[in-house]
Amino acid sequence: MGMGVETRRLIARRAAEEVKQGMMVNLGIGIPTLVADYLPASLDVMLHTENGILGMGGSPEQGREDGNLSNAGGYPVTLTSGASFFDSAEAFGMVRRGHLDITILGALEVSGRGDIANWIVPGKRVPGMGGAIDLAQKAKKVIVLMSHTTKEGSPKILKECSLPLTVREGAHMIITERAVMKIDNGKLILVEVMPGYKVEDVIKSTEAVINVDQVRRHTS
Repeated sequence: MGMGVETRRLIARRAAEEVKQGMMVNLGIGIPTLVADYLPASLDVMLHTENGILGMGGSPEQGREDGNLSNAGGYPVTLTSGASFFDSAEAFGMVRRGHLDITILGALEVSGRGDIANWIVPGKRVPGMGGAIDLAQKAKKVIVLMSHTTKEGSPKILKECSLPLTVREGAHMIITERAVMKIDNGKLILVEVMPGYKVEDVIKSTEAVINVDQVRRHTS
């Protein structure tokens, strides 16, 4: 079975802590879309979408959805003060010019040095790559949100990705239900352990070599 709602929200809540005042941030499809719901109202940031919004807000209250207003994944959203609209070409122009401070995206696999595979499983139909390559290459900081293992319990943070790559050495941080890790000079470093897990749990469920000398917080 996949991750439950509360687990997904735990990951999104932790990712929201990385968003700082004045940033321009893109939220990918899946868990990243939940991050908008955990940004403090006092925080002045601009959320960017590939389908042409700058100034996206969180999810609307049930019954108050606007059928003409959605994020890149097609889910209803709200707007913040000063929001603007534009076409996808301009949205991608902002990405390719390097204006994004952070992109938060999902992944199928990540290697210990930050390679990201998130756009295709060979043999399965997909609608296309979307903006994954542009976002992963051009944002100043790339944060990956994902489950730590597959449904069968196999590691998804690997020595080498087995799936086709989206970008090489693109990830700066990985947040899962078990841990928060950063990638620095090609090294995977454990910085936090999520509630209910221990350092040993993270090591056992991670194929890539992981450095544990900088753990800031260990919540058992």
